[in-house]
Amino acid sequence: MPGFEVFGEEEKKQINDVLDTGVLFRYEFNEQRNNVFKVLEFEKNFASYCGAGYAQAVTSGTAALKVALMALGVGPGDEVITQGFTFVATWEAILDVGAIPVFTEVDETLNMDPADLKTKITAKTACIIPVHMLGAMARVEEIVAIADEHNIPVLEDTAQAAGGRINGQHLGTFGDCGTFSFDSVKTMTTGEGGMIITNDEKMWRNMSEYQDHGHDHAVNPGGRGGEGRSFIGFNYRMMELQGAIGIAQLAKLDSMIAAQKEHKKQLRLAASAIPGVTFRTLVDEEGDTATFFAFILESKEHCQRVSAVLADEGVGAINFSENSWHFYPSWEHLLDGSTLTASGYPFAEPGGKKRVIYDPKILPQSADIMSRTLVYPVSIKMSSEQLQKMCDALKKAANV
Repeated sequence: MPGFEVFGEEEKKQINDVLDTGVLFRYEFNEQRNNVFKVLEFEKNFASYCGAGYAQAVTSGTAALKVALMALGVGPGDEVITQGFTFVATWEAILDVGAIPVFTEVDETLNMDPADLKTKITAKTACIIPVHMLGAMARVEEIVAIADEHNIPVLEDTAQAAGGRINGQHLGTFGDCGTFSFDSVKTMTTGEGGMIITNDEKMWRNMSEYQDHGHDHAVNPGGRGGEGRSFIGFNYRMMELQGAIGIAQLAKLDSMIAAQKEHKKQLRLAASAIPGVTFRTLVDEEGDTATFFAFILESKEHCQRVSAVLADEGVGAINFSENSWHFYPSWEHLLDGSTLTASGYPFAEPGGKKRVIYDPKILPQSADIMSRTLVYPVSIKMSSEQLQKMCDALKKAANV
């Protein structure tokens, strides 16, 4: 990671196709664009790659979450269950549609713990969002089975795991829909951008219209069709330059993952020398995207000693329990209910009545696991010198 490591002539050609038309907008201008519809082509290619019926491109992975939640009918009065280890965008989108995020523990997959999920479901649960964090899969088949028992839809947040699979089936296709991010640090990138995939035609059409101000796309999904509107929407349209880059990057995704797997294999071999080390549980090792390498130490203290050695060697690893973007106890703005609105919404109703209060200590299992876990991002074009430096540091850490 990320995909900009392999930008080349392929991306340039796709971009030049757009610049030659002068049309950056994904819809309309049919005569001027000479049948060049890059976002539409990207959507079709991505759906085909994932084995999904439909794909809807949007401006970001965050927008993908919101558009998907809207298409699922989630709103005020609803609860949406997700996990306490995720990027803030997952729960920001939940709050932004008016629903309340409910957080589960993670297990040693570093993803949603199905056992804890069962305890968090209530009559208000309108959706479950497992997140395939750090490039590897949640126990999504178990999660979908639990959701099905309660007739609750599942939205897979696959922002960090494009190209991941379980027994050959792509992540994002197990639930009702799956969302993806193509931001600047993702394995495949369009700078900014996102995608939603689904096999539900009605849901896709609602997403297609919602992300374009509710414009009626019934006549021609590649255009805007008529000017009727069935419901209000917003603007989350991907533009043609992003779609162009996405076409080129998608064609390289499997080769990018293969390179990451080779680098991760060597890092894991070096880390295996550390006494008491274990590795993140993978539901399907073959289906891992190898975007990150995570290893778990015996205790928080052991983790701190190993981390200090790696930092001293100039190859410091990430401890996500100390990271303010991805782990529940570090989200001070969520825990404090901080917002720009005068009413206190979405944490309070008009008049000041609290809608939700979050306790930083409600996920002890996750806190324990995260305090003992170190993570390396795995790049696509890692130099042999850098890889060797990291491996040597890991071996040195075996002595602390």
